[in-house]
Amino acid sequence: MASESDHKATKSDHKATIIDGKAIAQTVRSEIAEEVNKLSEKYGKVPGLAVVIVGNRKDSLTYVTMKRKACSEVGIKSFEIDLPEKVSEAELISKVHELNANPEVHGILVQLPLPNHINEEKVLSEISIEKDVDGFHPLNIGKLAMKGRDPLFLPCTPKGCLELLSRSGISIRGKKAVVMGRSNIVGLPVSLLLLKADATVTIVHSRSVDPESVIREADIVIAAAGQAQMIKGSWIKPGAAVIDVGTNAVDDPTKKSGYRLVGDVDFQEACKVAGCITPVPGGVGPMTVAMLLRNTLDGAKRVIEQ
Repeated sequence: MASESDHKATKSDHKATIIDGKAIAQTVRSEIAEEVNKLSEKYGKVPGLAVVIVGNRKDSLTYVTMKRKACSEVGIKSFEIDLPEKVSEAELISKVHELNANPEVHGILVQLPLPNHINEEKVLSEISIEKDVDGFHPLNIGKLAMKGRDPLFLPCTPKGCLELLSRSGISIRGKKAVVMGRSNIVGLPVSLLLLKADATVTIVHSRSVDPESVIREADIVIAAAGQAQMIKGSWIKPGAAVIDVGTNAVDDPTKKSGYRLVGDVDFQEACKVAGCITPVPGGVGPMTVAMLLRNTLDGAKRVIEQ
């Protein structure tokens, strides 16, 4: 009979499968490049994505540069709209209307957050639903929430989370899924997507009592709370699939930047228990950009192939 110490040894030797978001995103991108090429050959047209940025927040600039670079890699035409911090709401909206009317633009993305003097909701609802590649238009979210309705676009990060699961061979139907966080960008839409995929879904948030006991039941955990390493290894059900959307900077004097990025899950601990897990960085992030490209391509196909 195995002794107590043998059990301990086998348990701590367990190593979760790492879901390589970078590699999966690269596969998705080459699929997209191939389709863009076909469109170009058959119709002489390529998808176009307009990325609008207001002001010069460092993190926003980084994201925008990354999105524009990704476009050129797959052959999507990028329209660059850089507006000053002081731009009025009316000017921004008229720029959006201009892009709505431009037949070469199939997707419009307004980089968030916007400066305080601009009403985010108002601006986003002005984007034509046919070009809402971020998937945040109330009509797209509304259809996502309804049974038997399909939105024109799914929000990129939630879509990326489900893509990571499906391409890692993880089935969702009938599974218990727990989403940590309820933001409009990730938590809420990802819980709706899981529901559409026939999971039993629980949302845990800042007002939840004893989140640990809820997460312990989950076959699938999607962490999107924005709290560094909040979910401990002991919270994870053995063999669970963990998708960590969090990107939190924590001080690290050994790094040149003085910080490193960690997720909402304690990665080191969770690796000893989970069946598979996404790293931070290199997990969900690359998929968000890949799904943006995919949405832009889908939007273009609807118009070009009509």
